[in-house]
Amino acid sequence: MKFVKSTVGFTIAGMFVMSIWGDWAGAYGNLGGWFAAVAIIGPMWFLNHYIGLIDNPGDHAFVDMAWGIAWVGIMRDVFGTGDNGFDLGRLVSSLPTIGLLTVGALLAGLAINAFNKAK
Repeated sequence: MKFVKSTVGFTIAGMFVMSIWGDWAGAYGNLGGWFAAVAIIGPMWFLNHYIGLIDNPGDHAFVDMAWGIAWVGIMRDVFGTGDNGFDLGRLVSSLPTIGLLTVGALLAGLAINAFNKAK
């Protein structure tokens, strides 16, 4: 059940970000982007992390909303495009970026671990 709750939390955040943020930033420029950040990410962070919709046990790696939001954006493009409503090519073309983001996240995790051990 924890996985389902976390998936719902990631998906809600991703749907709001992918459907609203770009429109606000396009219509109002940087101010619209900042407003979207406050209006979307603030309440979603509260719901997901403070209320606890996303399960982040203290002894596990912390999973932030950005990972879920990224996957919602990718899947939205995969399932919402193409002649039959499905375009696997979009998923395949995003794999190098996902791979590099994963490597960056792993390096950041290793760096944080090294800093914590140095304390």
